[in-house]
Amino acid sequence: MLTAIYALIRPIILFSISTLAFLTITRIGLAFWQLDRFADTESFIRLVWSGFRIDLSSIAYLSAIPALFQPFLSRTRFYSYWSSLLKLWFFACYLTILFFELATPAFINEYGFRPNRLFIEYLSYPDEVTKLLINGHLVTLITVFALLLISGAKLWGVSNSFVSEKENNIDIGLGSRLAAFSILIVVVFSSARGTFGHRPINPALVYFSTDPLVNSLTLNSTYSVAYALNQFGDEKNAAKLYGKMEDDQVIELVRQESKQHPDSFKSDNHPTLSKRTPSFIGQPKNLVIILEESLGAQYVSSLGGLDLTPEFDKLNQEGWAFQRLYATGTRSVRGIEAVITGFTPTPSRAVVKLDKSQKDFFTIASLLSKNGFETQFIYGGESHFDNMKSFFLGNGFNDIVDFNDIKNPQFVASWGVSDEDLFNQANIELTKLHNEGKPFFSFIFTSSNHDPFEIPDGIVTPIHYTDQQLNQYDNKELMRHRAIQYADYALGQFISKAKIQPYWENTIFLVVADHDARAMGKDLVPINNFHIPGVILNSGKDAILDQRIVSQIDLAPTLLSLIGIENFSPMLGQDLTNPKASNRAMMQYAENFAYLVNDEVTILQPSKPPLNFKYDYKLNKLFPVDVNRDLADIALAHVLWGSLAYENHWYSIPTDKTK
Repeated sequence: MLTAIYALIRPIILFSISTLAFLTITRIGLAFWQLDRFADTESFIRLVWSGFRIDLSSIAYLSAIPALFQPFLSRTRFYSYWSSLLKLWFFACYLTILFFELATPAFINEYGFRPNRLFIEYLSYPDEVTKLLINGHLVTLITVFALLLISGAKLWGVSNSFVSEKENNIDIGLGSRLAAFSILIVVVFSSARGTFGHRPINPALVYFSTDPLVNSLTLNSTYSVAYALNQFGDEKNAAKLYGKMEDDQVIELVRQESKQHPDSFKSDNHPTLSKRTPSFIGQPKNLVIILEESLGAQYVSSLGGLDLTPEFDKLNQEGWAFQRLYATGTRSVRGIEAVITGFTPTPSRAVVKLDKSQKDFFTIASLLSKNGFETQFIYGGESHFDNMKSFFLGNGFNDIVDFNDIKNPQFVASWGVSDEDLFNQANIELTKLHNEGKPFFSFIFTSSNHDPFEIPDGIVTPIHYTDQQLNQYDNKELMRHRAIQYADYALGQFISKAKIQPYWENTIFLVVADHDARAMGKDLVPINNFHIPGVILNSGKDAILDQRIVSQIDLAPTLLSLIGIENFSPMLGQDLTNPKASNRAMMQYAENFAYLVNDEVTILQPSKPPLNFKYDYKLNKLFPVDVNRDLADIALAHVLWGSLAYENHWYSIPTDKTK
């Protein structure tokens, strides 16, 4: 009977063992590649063991369908049909696993962890991604598909050998089939669940490190992507990740931290809707926001970075420069979310891409349009990317100018026209808006500093690098540096031109990055990689080097204050013209959320208790300290607020502001 049972379950056993061996070998290979991220041998062993548990669970899910049918179809007259399906199933599984593992090193180099939801999101834009891969990652692309093709025939042969029946003279009765079925179901179910605890296995149960990359290596890339895909359907509920708090307490804490007077909150149905009085009194000014692609403080010499941005450094000396401004996330849509809406970051996708925020969601464009402003978005690429066009048109932007509207560009790259072409068009549009005689708001989004870093020839002269720097930076990073230099040059040319235009005098400009180029490191949240430049020009104030900790969500209420717009808005950001504004910032890094106050940080992780750290700004490192319960509550309130506000439609402006 044992021989009969083995004959029935043999294909699934062989598939499972081979897959488990491959995933273990690739994980160990990745771990050796990143060996400097492991503190000791114990952490390496924990990685292998945790990965083994995840791999067993992954294989169990992949084996579930074969396990249901194999015991009853093997060695029957239907087996020729079933064996063909089983071979195809194994082959498809092998190719999928191989593809994601082959893609993993390049993804780690770019983002600092295994493929995750970013991998899925980019697939929504095949044209843009295809151009990016061909122009910037062609060698990786060719290598991956070449290995897939080379391996395909071998993997098909392996699948065929697993499915082919041995010992054809074995007599298999119903009892053996039921026994084989029972064994498979028990093993598959227990392996898939991965634990005898209350909840089935998930990433939080196997994560053990404060290094995000090490934690991601405990997964396999197929599991990581599949788990992220599953989270899309439940992304709105931060409470399931970080823990619960009563709604009233959430509202009380986020109101408190906004530094708004308690009497300014006027609505029961929109809990954060408050009256904001501007610091500037007079005829409202125009507003222009320039969002610079992927420009971290590490590339700005006046912020302690490389000497790549002399033009931005000049602006920092002329305007209201924020020395410790922090992005809310690591993607452009997160930067747009923070700067244009003032919305707090959440573990879900940015509101730019969520269904319930495509209409009647608060943006400064919707507010300004109701105050008689012309509102415009200018982008050198295709505005549908990352769902920007839909979100903007549904939330207050009257006009969109993108690639198709820019006539005779001098240089076209994978992501659209060059920043010079973009700014030339912006000057035309701003002049046109000025001549119409109405106040205006224009949002300009650059793209030259984006992988694959295509820029016009003959403009940029590389900076001088020390031998140590040359050893530190690879060719791709050096290409990024040149793209930053070009983007800075184009920005400087535009500002110089704008200063002599009629629209300059009555217009406030904000130049700010959407996020840093890369957010990577051993810390749960690499705080330093959220540090970005930002400067307000024409604010009516003398040049200021503002040393306060500032969040991207503080920029919108500050700008509205500077241009003279009294308003009711649901924003939680602080008006930085208020001297009582506190030193705080918040950051979302994958599924980790950080709340920074002065030099103290609370970090929230899925299904784990909060952790507290002291942040050393000179060393750019986090040092563990005892948990600050009050700060942990404030952090939790802010990350929960986003989910609550989105689900309950709290982030809008009601017609009757008193309700």
